[in-house]
Order: sequence, then structure tokens, then C-alpha cells
Amino acid sequence: MFTLTYSEVGATAGDLPAGFHHVRVERVIGHGRQAFERAGADLFAGEVQRRAGAEVQLSQAPLRLGSRVEMRLRFGPLKFTAPCLVVWAERSAELCGFAYGTLQGHPERGEERFELRLDASGDVVFRITAFSQPARWYTRLGGPIARFVQARMTRRYLAVLGEPMRGVGA
Repeated sequence: MFTLTYSEVGATAGDLPAGFHHVRVERVIGHGRQAFERAGADLFAGEVQRRAGAEVQLSQAPLRLGSRVEMRLRFGPLKFTAPCLVVWAERSAELCGFAYGTLQGHPERGEERFELRLDASGDVVFRITAFSQPARWYTRLGGPIARFVQARMTRRYLAVLGEPMRGVGA
């Protein structure tokens, strides 16, 4: 069994916990049922992370509650391993997405939620919500650099699926 490195499991669904860096961003990525279904399939296959530049290994595809996600990220000469566990997954006619939480060995501790909504106008909205704080000596020491890396990855996640970003935190 895998142990999460934080106690605020599920907090990306509501009020984000104090003492963490918060991210809430979204963008419209398309319009209509077909765009929603295609984006949902890509989301649950780990394609958002892959297209953003991470090497990704999934314990199960499509992702579901309890799936393990291991990402390897590279920034110049630096390499990071980021193991996560899916703590929420849902797929319905108007909503699909998942959230993963950090496991031992991840540079940060916290949770990140990737959510797609098909709204009443037919727009497909991709939303990312996260809270995190440093978990390793190098992320504590390099706080501003860690925030830069997180913001860069968030922008990349959003960029792989569509139009201009709106929101705060990235």
C-alpha cells in the first residue's frame, strides 16, 4: 500500500488548505460533446502530462481511483521523479477528471486536480486546482525555483489542450 505525504486528501474539490501554495487556473479548450469526450480520453490516459514534457508511467490506464502515476521531469540538467496516487476519479456526461496526491519521493507534498466540464453553452472547460508545499530539502531551499517549475508545468498542462488561460496562480 502507498502512503500519501499529506493529510488534506480531497481538498482540491473545495476550500484549499492554509499553509500551502494554491493554484486555480482554467481555460476553454473546445466546444461540444466530441471535444469533451476526446479530451477526457486523453486526460485519463496521462496524455496531458506526456504532452507537457513529462515521462509518465501509469499503473492502470485509463486512470481510476487508486492508480499510481509516476512522472519523471527534466529541467535542463536537473531530473526529478514525482510519484503520485489517484485519490479521486469521476466520469459523467458533463464532468470528468481525477486528482492525484503526492507519495514519498515527490519533491512536493500536496494534491493536484485535473477536471473537464462540459458547460451549458457547450464549452469544454479544463480546470487545474492544486495545493502544495516543499517536501524535499532542495525544494525547501529553492522555493522560488520550485514555484517557477510548478507554474511552468501548469502552463504546459493547459497549453496542450487549447485556448488562452484565465485564472490566478500559474
